[in-house]
Amino acid sequence: MRWLTAERFSFFSRISLGFTLLVIVWGAYVRATGSGAGCGDHWPLCNGEVIPRPERIQTWIEFAHRASSGVSLLLVLFGWFWARRVAEAGSWVRRISGLGVFAILLEAALGAGLVLLKLVEFDQSVARAVSIALHLVNTLFLIATLSTQCWLATSPRMYLAGRTRILPRERIFWIGFLVFLFLGMSGAIAALGDTLFPSTSLLSGMAEDFRPGSHFLVRLRIVHPILAVAWVMIAFFWSSHLENDRSLSSVRSALLGALILQFLVGFLNWVLMAPNWLQLVHLFFADLVFIGFFLSGLAHEARKSRIET
Repeated sequence: MRWLTAERFSFFSRISLGFTLLVIVWGAYVRATGSGAGCGDHWPLCNGEVIPRPERIQTWIEFAHRASSGVSLLLVLFGWFWARRVAEAGSWVRRISGLGVFAILLEAALGAGLVLLKLVEFDQSVARAVSIALHLVNTLFLIATLSTQCWLATSPRMYLAGRTRILPRERIFWIGFLVFLFLGMSGAIAALGDTLFPSTSLLSGMAEDFRPGSHFLVRLRIVHPILAVAWVMIAFFWSSHLENDRSLSSVRSALLGALILQFLVGFLNWVLMAPNWLQLVHLFFADLVFIGFFLSGLAHEARKSRIET
């Protein structure tokens, strides 16, 4: 297979990441439309069939998500196979591609658990809230591995065996990373609350957030905007580490631009009481911000390593 070159692997990695992001957004659409039980409690089959004959739109939505998830799994597996063809054993390209396989298999297992345990559709339990929070953490893990693979695939030395450090050492970066994980989890729970307990108006929704008798999913919605403000402040502080390096100015500008845009989208999502389409846009930009933040850390460490050597 002579066409399996490092140059094409770099392009393929970006395709794999882009497609996986679309699958993630479609998964949010499954939750927002209450279509998680569209294939019944069967997995991986849909209503006991390989290719179902859908009688309702929810089945179409859920089956499309499962089919696209399967394609994403095949892309990640093929990326791992490709990495083994073009990179040396012990190289970062091989290591990260292997982590990507682990992450997407775990993603599939978590998705299957939601279906088999019936933590879908109109379920309002604590177990569902915990499960979607854990699902979100693993989704970010998957995005981080695929983004890192795209980053590494552009550097010839990352195809060679070695112990080059790629992750940043700055404490502020890891504080921001940890806060973003909690921000993502709170966002997933807030989105579930918006789906199961939609507000009739902005004021009534705010009143429900603080009413003692409200469902816990409603009362937890306020956590997300608080964490969002905290993370924005941390991200701006982290960007100051990139300010003095001209080679990273474009990285810093892209990160700040995505951050500001995402904050505005989140604010609009709150004002409009989280319509389904805006929830998807909000999630997509959140994933892009996470990618920008994570890659800025890799770029900073790569620049720092070159200076030290």
